[in-house]
Amino acid sequence: MNDVRLLIDFGSTFTKVVAVDLQKVEILAAARVPSTVETDITIALEQAIKEITAKTGVSNLNEKKSLACSSAAGGLRMVCIGFVPELTSKAANLAALGAGAKVVGLFSFKLTSREIDEIEKIAPDIILLSGGTDGGDEAVIIHNAGMLAKTSGKINNIIVAGNKTTYDAVKKAFDNSGKHVIFTKNVMPEIGVLDTAPCNKEIREIFLNNIIKAKGIARAQEITGEVIMPTPAAVLEAAKLCAEGVKGEGGYGELMVVDPGGATTDVHSIAKGIPTSAGIAMVNTLPEPYVKRTVEGNLGLKHNIDSLSEFTRIKKIPRNFDEICRSFHQGHLPQNPEEVACHLLLSRVAVEVAVTQHVGRLEKVYGPTGEMLIQYGKDLTGVKTVIGTGGPVIFSSNPREIMEGALFQPENPLVLKPRNPTLYLDEQYILYAVGLLAQTEPEKALLLAKKYLKPI
Repeated sequence: MNDVRLLIDFGSTFTKVVAVDLQKVEILAAARVPSTVETDITIALEQAIKEITAKTGVSNLNEKKSLACSSAAGGLRMVCIGFVPELTSKAANLAALGAGAKVVGLFSFKLTSREIDEIEKIAPDIILLSGGTDGGDEAVIIHNAGMLAKTSGKINNIIVAGNKTTYDAVKKAFDNSGKHVIFTKNVMPEIGVLDTAPCNKEIREIFLNNIIKAKGIARAQEITGEVIMPTPAAVLEAAKLCAEGVKGEGGYGELMVVDPGGATTDVHSIAKGIPTSAGIAMVNTLPEPYVKRTVEGNLGLKHNIDSLSEFTRIKKIPRNFDEICRSFHQGHLPQNPEEVACHLLLSRVAVEVAVTQHVGRLEKVYGPTGEMLIQYGKDLTGVKTVIGTGGPVIFSSNPREIMEGALFQPENPLVLKPRNPTLYLDEQYILYAVGLLAQTEPEKALLLAKKYLKPI
C-alpha cells in the first residue's frame, strides 16, 4: 500500500482528511474533526491522521504524499473595485469568485474617503483593482490607486487588472506606499470581453505565498506539503473535471454543483448557458463564464440563519420555528423530529434561492413585431447532472428533498433551472479531494468521483 495519497481540507469549522489508495482508486478512510485554527492548526490535522491510521492500520501516514486546500480563518477574503458596476466591477467580481475567493466588498466609480474607511475595516486579504477597458477610461482607476496607496498596513496585497494604459500612472501612485502590488492583464480588455484567467493565476500565487503564512497554515506544511488552493477553488476544479472528463474517460457533461454551508451557499456551473429554445435573444453586458461560481452570503445555515429564515416565511413552518433557528445560529445540530424538519426546510430553501440567483432568467418584452423573450444569464434547463455537497445535504435524512430545490419549477417558467437532471450526492465529502487530486492525477481523480458520487 505504497501509493496512498492524503487529501486535506483545513476548514474553519472542521478539518477533513481523506486517504486514497491510488492503485485501487478507492477511499481507505476519512476523518472529520473540529478545526483548531485559533490555537494550532496541526492539532486537528494530527488527530485526523491518527483516526485514519486506526481505521486503516497504515503506518507513517505523515510520510505519504499529500495535497491540501483551505478555507480556514475566513477563507480567501477579497474586495473588488471597478468603474461601471455592470462592467469592470462585475468582471472583477467574477474573477475573484472563479479563484475561490469570498468577495467581502464590491465598489464602483471613484472611491470616497468613507468607502476607504469601510475597506480598512473589512481588511481583506487581497484587493482586486480594475477599471476601464484597454485604452478606455483612465481617471477612475488612477484615482482609486491613489486612494488605496494612502491606506494603512491593513491593506497590503493589491492586484491591478484594469486599463493597461494607466499602469505607469498606477505604479507611480503606489510608489513608496509599502503595498505588495501585482499588475496583470485587464479582466475586461474590451466591452463584452471577459479575461479572468491571468488574474486568477495571480490570486492563486498570492494565496500560496502570502496568505496561508499569515493565517498560520504554514505550520502544517511540514506534514502536508503545499496548501495549493482555497477550498472553493478545489470544488470548482472537481466540477470542471467531472463535466469535461479526461482523454480516454468521459465526464458527465454540463453540470451544476450546489454546496450549502454554515455561512454561505455556493453554486458552481460548468455550462455554456446559451438559449435552448429558438427565438430567444441574449442580453448580457458581459458574457456569462462557462465556469461560473456564485456565493450567496445571506444563505448560511448557521451564521446567516436570520436572513435565510426570512425566505421561509411563505412556507408552512413549525410553530416554534424562530426558537429552533436561534439554536442553529448557536451551533446546535438538529436532534428531534421538529428540529430535523426545520433544518430540512432551511436547507431546501437555501438551495432553491441560491440556484435561482445563479441561473439565468427570461423576460418578456414587446416590440414592433409583438412579444419577444430576452435571456439574461445562463440557461441551465438542459443540464443533466446536479451534484449536492456540503454538510446540510450530506448529513440530511432526505438529501433528495433538499436538492429538488435546484430543479425547474413550472410555476416559475422564466427561471432557467435544470429541468430533468440526475441528482447526485457527494456522500463521502470528496469533491474537494477530487479537485486536489486533479492537479496531479486527473484520470484517477475522475474515476474516484464516478465511484463515490451517489445517484439519489
